[in-house]
Amino acid sequence: MGRTPADRNTGGWVRQRGGGVGVRVIGLMSGTSLDGIDAALAEVSGRRPRVRPLGFRTVALPRALRAQLLAAAEGAALDAATFAALHVTMGERLAAAALGLCRALGVAPTTVALVGSHGHTLHHAPAAGATLQIGEPAVIAARTGITTIANFRPADVAAGGEGAPLTPWAHAVLFAHPRRARAVQNLGGIGNVTYLPPGGDLDAVRAFDTGPGNMVIDGLVRRLSHGRRWMDRDGRLARRGRVDEGLLARLLRHPFLARRPPKSTGREEFGVAPVEWLVREGRRRRRSEADLVATATAFTARATAEAYRRFLPALDEVLLAGGGSRNPTLVAMLAAALPGVRLTPVDALGYDADALEAYAFALLAWATAAARPASLPRVTGAAAPMVLGLIAPGRGWRPLRFDTARHGC
Repeated sequence: MGRTPADRNTGGWVRQRGGGVGVRVIGLMSGTSLDGIDAALAEVSGRRPRVRPLGFRTVALPRALRAQLLAAAEGAALDAATFAALHVTMGERLAAAALGLCRALGVAPTTVALVGSHGHTLHHAPAAGATLQIGEPAVIAARTGITTIANFRPADVAAGGEGAPLTPWAHAVLFAHPRRARAVQNLGGIGNVTYLPPGGDLDAVRAFDTGPGNMVIDGLVRRLSHGRRWMDRDGRLARRGRVDEGLLARLLRHPFLARRPPKSTGREEFGVAPVEWLVREGRRRRRSEADLVATATAFTARATAEAYRRFLPALDEVLLAGGGSRNPTLVAMLAAALPGVRLTPVDALGYDADALEAYAFALLAWATAAARPASLPRVTGAAAPMVLGLIAPGRGWRPLRFDTARHGC
């Protein structure tokens, strides 16, 4: 995207076609799959926000940093000095991703009003009132000069909620349809679904974590390859294998899958334990590596479909996002488990499947700056809707103002 007359120090306000005024926001997401930092730039306008995607990129994490994050999330002890350094290192990486996106799109950082950073989750235990995302927002604000909003989950957890999923409000803004019942299924490390009723009534939106997304598949591939591979690229290994229905039936008895929403999960339940169990049982039953990866892939597909049958009304369409939506073997298994339901990649609606969560956190940052609650208590179980996130002011920071006479919003 080339420079425009608006690419001066505008504080992020940009004039749109037709005379309206919007604001540019960068969303940053580092997911539990550890496949990199997703950075997306959006233009948001209006009191009932409209979003225009402007571009995104994914920045790979160095192998050593990925290994450190994985070890920390799986319970490796960190002393205070190591944890503090990791928190700052992630802040630097997130800031670099935001600035790299601006360079790639030809956009001056001074024309971006906000960065919304999810950070990277190291621990999520809402039943204990605890959730932890790292990536120091003050570092992001200092390096980019852009006001940064981060730490989105703790406000909801403090109000008694799960702190996840937090994207349903954004999904409703982006994808609610006047006549179709839609589900937005994110297949990241963990799978999560947002049900959008026809017409998009926020009080009728439902959402929860469905269970594993790519986490068990990726963990199994890492374990079987002794760390040489981090994923089953394009589902090639699973496609060569046969699903062990006996192992799959036992996996599907995981207690999280039967628990009623609100619910969320993470590496604590779908990290090391199911991977080690699959490896041990697979050896005992003399299953090939391809069979085990096929079984893990079927676990994600069938757990997702079973969650729909247990907890959601009938659907017309499922919109697929996240890295798992790029795995044709997983998508085929999900389609087989959901006969009669149309599966549509969000790419068909103008949002790259790899970037949807980054765009969602851009929209959540916009809501925070506008002092608008963006959590849905029916989804998370919190006592009340919450304004999410903490603000690290950048250079020339000013609160977003939605004054109709002044801004045309």
